[in-house]
Amino acid sequence: MANITDHGKHRILGFDKNYSRDGSVNLDKTEFYVPNEYVFKIAEQHPDLFLPNISVNPYRPDAISELERWANRGARVVKWLPNAMGIDPSDPHCDEFYRKMKDLDLVLLSHGGEEKAVEAKEDQKLGNPLLLRRPLEYGVKVIVAHCAGLGQNEDLESSNKTQTDNFDLFMRLMDDKQYEGLLFGEISAMTQFNRAGKPLTTILAREDLHERLVNGSDYPLPAVNILIRTTNLLKHGYITAGGRYMLNEIYHYNPLLFDFVLKRTLKLPGTNKRLPPSVFMVNAQLGV
Repeated sequence: MANITDHGKHRILGFDKNYSRDGSVNLDKTEFYVPNEYVFKIAEQHPDLFLPNISVNPYRPDAISELERWANRGARVVKWLPNAMGIDPSDPHCDEFYRKMKDLDLVLLSHGGEEKAVEAKEDQKLGNPLLLRRPLEYGVKVIVAHCAGLGQNEDLESSNKTQTDNFDLFMRLMDDKQYEGLLFGEISAMTQFNRAGKPLTTILAREDLHERLVNGSDYPLPAVNILIRTTNLLKHGYITAGGRYMLNEIYHYNPLLFDFVLKRTLKLPGTNKRLPPSVFMVNAQLGV
């Protein structure tokens, strides 16, 4: 969207390797790797377009120094995908990492819920939103990607450990008063055909939580045509027929712009409620 005047900036994400708890790299579970050096290089080459987000696996031996290194260069956000990186956010081994994040005023952007784009296999349990209570208890600001809107996990706080929608577990955290100002939801991928439904309807309806929502694109997934089905959104009343026609035209021109316009166009079915502009701006509570 560089040809659009007064455009905003996109945060591009590093992606660390899978590490075992003993600090060794597990390449068998590392599907891809995006070094922090690379995202900083791209952001420095195109400062009008990009802001760099780092990714640091807390199990890597140099995790603390890696946080300090990039925070000193201006990094503000740390990206995790626990299901793919082998990270248990509730592991006491991460406590020093969380203390350092708090000291450096770094924000944790962590995937929530089931992961389908990257291989996760038996580690889907690591996407359980309840595991993020530990960094929150250390005062780390946490953004849960996709509002954990896909799949189920054990309700670790229930005596019978029932399988519960990850989204419901995320909402339990959001409704916990002690996490106001600390816990946020990110709305990327929530309009994809396999995610739109209860999670999307709920975040549109819960206006009390809108100031704690931030936008993300989950690019390149918006450009994977099979995931984008505007007929489904029309069928359930999120968009109008005219809106669908317009959105499809935009999609063929620029899928990333389509993703943005779609979210600005969505309405809670049967109402005129939509996401406020603040969701698409720098969040005052996060500073990102």
